[in-house]
Amino acid sequence: MRNAYLMTHPNRRDQIAVAEKIVSVLHAEGMAVSTEPWLISAIGNHTEFDRNSKPDFIIAVGGDGTFLTAVQTALKWDIPLLGVNTGHIGFLIEVNLDQLPTICKRLKTGEYTIESRMTLDVVRKGEVLKTALNDVVISRAGYARLIAVKASVERELVARYMADGLIISTPTGSTGYSLSAGGPIVCPGVDCILLSPICPHSLQHRPVVADAAHVITVELDCEPEQQVQLDVDGKMVCKLDTRELISIRKSDNKVKLFNFGTQSFFHRIRDKLSEWSC
Repeated sequence: MRNAYLMTHPNRRDQIAVAEKIVSVLHAEGMAVSTEPWLISAIGNHTEFDRNSKPDFIIAVGGDGTFLTAVQTALKWDIPLLGVNTGHIGFLIEVNLDQLPTICKRLKTGEYTIESRMTLDVVRKGEVLKTALNDVVISRAGYARLIAVKASVERELVARYMADGLIISTPTGSTGYSLSAGGPIVCPGVDCILLSPICPHSLQHRPVVADAAHVITVELDCEPEQQVQLDVDGKMVCKLDTRELISIRKSDNKVKLFNFGTQSFFHRIRDKLSEWSC
């Protein structure tokens, strides 16, 4: 790994200083660095490789939100993604800023593995609208009343939820919004899709785990005046029609993540998710 593409959170006050520090660390290990366009004007153009060729890997600096934003670029280029946590929880991120010099040395010597994570394609009107690493959320958009959502697995109705919404997540996303909605924690290597209703108005509705090979169909059954929105990995993608039908399926694309073996999955749960109760 020699050529890095740097992505950071644009609205944090300290990100310019952090970006400059990271560029310095990468340069010290003989790596070439390119940055997002907005960073070029802030810290200068550090491109030392052909811009027409893609970099070897992406380094995303911030919290889980920045990491998930960088996922879309990693999928586009089909290159590995390294997260460096400068946020609060950073559950998806293995590396902290003070570990970066050691990690860069390991990148040079190949002391790492690449872990492939399952993603989900959101299909609307026959077209793939977006690809999610974490989750797809269908929810009421600034509207007081519950929405009605029919969820089917392989065309068989699972339930008609009267709820604030529905979360369809990957195993990677099981520790995010789905967990807050009462969903199970799933090891990232398990091939499955989770359906977790958000505040359902029923004692019978519980999270469901489906086979990853199955297609999840979501049909809205709302009143015309209601508002429904679609979010992918924490970002709003669009508003949905109140009678719309979309499908979510396992994508052919996978996100490639570096694994340095510094934290196991369950160690990360004990270490980071306990912060939520502090």
